[in-house]
Amino acid sequence: MSKATRTDPQPSAPHGADSHDLIRVLGARENNLKDVSIEIPKRRLTVFTGVSGSGKSSLVFNTIAAESQRLINETYSAFVQGFMPTLARPEVDVLEGLTTAIIVDQQRMGADPRSTVGTATDANAMLRILFSRLGTPHIGPPSAYAFNVPSVRASGAITVERGNKKAVKATFNRTGGMCPRCEGRGTVSDIDLTQLYDDSKSLNEGAITIPGYGSDGWNMRLYKESGFVDPDKPISKYTKKELNDFLHHEATRMKIAGINMTYEGLVPRVQKSMLSKDKEAMQPHIRAFVDRAVTFATCPECDGTRLSEGARASKIKRISIADACAMQISDLADWVRGLKEPSVAPLLTALQHTLDSFVEIGLGYLALDRPAGTLSGGEAQRVKMIRHLGSSLTDVTYVFDEPTAGLHPHDIQRMNELLLRLRDKGNTVLVVEHKPETIAIADHVVDLGPGAGTGGGAVCFEGTVEGLRTADTVTGRHFDDRASVKESPRERTGTLEIRGASANNLRDVDVDVPLGVLVVVTGVAGSGKSSLVHGSIPAGEGVVSIDQSPIRGSRRSNPATYTGLLDPIRKAFAKVNGVKPALFSANSEGACPTCNGAGVIYTDLAMMAGVASPCEDCEGKRYQPSVLEYHLGGRDISEVLAMSVDEAEEFFGAGEAATPAAQRVLTRLSDVGLGYLTLGQPLTTLSGGERQRLKLATHMADKGGVYVLDEPTTGLHLADVEQLLALLDRLVDSGKSVIVVEHHQAVMAHADWIIDLGPGAGHDGGRLVFEGTPADLVAARSTLTGEHLAAYVGG
Repeated sequence: MSKATRTDPQPSAPHGADSHDLIRVLGARENNLKDVSIEIPKRRLTVFTGVSGSGKSSLVFNTIAAESQRLINETYSAFVQGFMPTLARPEVDVLEGLTTAIIVDQQRMGADPRSTVGTATDANAMLRILFSRLGTPHIGPPSAYAFNVPSVRASGAITVERGNKKAVKATFNRTGGMCPRCEGRGTVSDIDLTQLYDDSKSLNEGAITIPGYGSDGWNMRLYKESGFVDPDKPISKYTKKELNDFLHHEATRMKIAGINMTYEGLVPRVQKSMLSKDKEAMQPHIRAFVDRAVTFATCPECDGTRLSEGARASKIKRISIADACAMQISDLADWVRGLKEPSVAPLLTALQHTLDSFVEIGLGYLALDRPAGTLSGGEAQRVKMIRHLGSSLTDVTYVFDEPTAGLHPHDIQRMNELLLRLRDKGNTVLVVEHKPETIAIADHVVDLGPGAGTGGGAVCFEGTVEGLRTADTVTGRHFDDRASVKESPRERTGTLEIRGASANNLRDVDVDVPLGVLVVVTGVAGSGKSSLVHGSIPAGEGVVSIDQSPIRGSRRSNPATYTGLLDPIRKAFAKVNGVKPALFSANSEGACPTCNGAGVIYTDLAMMAGVASPCEDCEGKRYQPSVLEYHLGGRDISEVLAMSVDEAEEFFGAGEAATPAAQRVLTRLSDVGLGYLTLGQPLTTLSGGERQRLKLATHMADKGGVYVLDEPTTGLHLADVEQLLALLDRLVDSGKSVIVVEHHQAVMAHADWIIDLGPGAGHDGGRLVFEGTPADLVAARSTLTGEHLAAYVGG
């Protein structure tokens, strides 16, 4: 062999590790997926699209991301796994090439009153350390600046075993920053006693006006027969002791009417039974009582800052930690930039990066003391993104659920750049999305469908964006749809005057909102849209407000129970069969005794993943066998609950099963594009957009003249937006006024009148920058919205 041959570089064979460039999914059957098999390229941006209910979330979140998380959890010891959520293996034959999945979803942040934007990120913790080092006067460690930490002082004897036992006197001090009056909540609640009772009456005359305290109920007998007060004496004539026993007596076990019962004052009893519960889950009449009886006011001691006097007094450059948290984050970032202190330089760099990430992601208008529960789904998702922007991790899978939700077209461009940046660091980015602006930047597109529910669950298209444009799928056909602005908008029938609106960042806004037409309120995220609409047009008499707050529901709740549809169905079954309606409730008398009407048996396997298996006795039907012998129109109750909305609408429309009350509810569900939902489908399986439209269908029966909707296109496919616009038109044509907070350009173009707020976000917004018809906005191009809308309609 010659020397030259030996030194020539040999063509290297591809390394085995480089062949794993795909995530392979074979035979996915989760929810409505029909044996889906696909290959997803790694280190690329893949967008999953398709009509609402087509199976996007089932594939991306419930199959790929869920299995990745389950496999990671299994790498921990059994002891650690016992503290982690238990995840069952998804219904799929093969999943190969998975990497660590980081899910950035739209789940709202907890509504705990002590959770703020600052505590939900690392910003608050870093500020506390900063003030504990540089704040003057120095008041203590970082905990002294934390509104979640109370100050504690204790002393006592502890026993130390060292030769002879002896007691040692010890004192314990912890300095916390919690305001002692409001306990770090910023507000104090008070009960209006006049809403609890009428003091001119006696108990026998029905003095207590709380729901559930009727004259012959146990609640009332408890007070009448307790012996603490005279039931025939008007409450206004009670002595000081009697009034205290009636209102504030501590819980005491005693015999009342011959039965062992616990007696306690009316105020603590109401607080435990009503005020400690989730208000959204209450029945409407109890919720109305709570709204009347409880008043919330800013804490007079800390002025809403949640902090103790010491924490408010310690300052850096005349700024306290309360001032810093109340600042707009973009201003706070500038203030931190001006701090030059070598002893805390690494901390300042890290804090600066976190605050700049807020600004970069379009959340610079927030303040760190903003309660986390008040963020919209889109804002909560972007706050969760912040921790990943500067992350050194690569080769992970980021999974996003509609990252453009709640974003103005101007902000979508920014979000797209962030998604591409995550990809360019060598990560796999999977995005569930409907907006064409984000689908357009994808390296790979997976289109699911062709329909929703049982009509979906199949892959209709896989390939490039260019390929999707020419594909004969619902998404492909609607991809380049462009709505045109109305030539002749409807004429207003009246005007709703808003004067001096100043909630949050609004700057004394005066605006005349036309009635009897479709009004769209728009502007960049944080410009003050929701503050104007919800702050100046409160839900109440004649106003139906449908916001983005989540529907509360257990796995027993379903569209039939939530909309009230089950009541007329149960009555119809009861009437035809001559039995009582309660038999046809799976939460009441008709429930299968084995699974208590849940349809499945939940088995907790302690350290291992819990398992849900169909109940063997009722075969998942949720009812006792005897109940299923009763029929209506040839179907039993479990068969009716297995119907889709469209099938049920036909079933209850004619023949023996004709039930006008049920028919009306079903028609409304169909109108909002939920015809594919199954009546008995658990609410926990619905997407965010489906839940909001379910809420809209429920409220459409309300006797309101003004409908206020907050981003109703969230989670809607391009094809479904047309259906929503037709529904809004029907509402307006029937004499209603519809006011929509919206960014979707098709909805803006379709409006009769546009109110545009801005020009920026936070303190750079809060002003009225345009009001008029969409055609005038396009012609003027005087605002960011105008420019984007003009580009959209090709004006």
